[in-house]
Amino acid sequence: MKQATRVRRRFYCALLAALRVVWPVFSILLGAMLGLGLGVAYLEDWSLGDGIYFAFVTGLTVGYGDLVPRQSLARLMAIGIGFTGVLLTALFAAVSVRALQEAVQETPQP
Repeated sequence: MKQATRVRRRFYCALLAALRVVWPVFSILLGAMLGLGLGVAYLEDWSLGDGIYFAFVTGLTVGYGDLVPRQSLARLMAIGIGFTGVLLTALFAAVSVRALQEAVQETPQP
């Protein structure tokens, strides 16, 4: 088995193990983002699909601008979606980097 394949396999195993640990926090952040998106949809009289779409586009900091909240409370909720999305992304990045470190450290160097 090639070394790259072994490192990749160790990375995936370490990533899954780490995600099991942080899953409660990860799911709370996902739920908060989804709930805030549905709240914005309700306030802005959008469909539920548009609210979910808005939450994830905003949370992942893509922000296409095709859906824009007009009411003050909805804008405040959009800021909350943005912070939640940044935390979610940072958590996933941190877990991924840690899994990669573990995979590389376990690999014997030639």
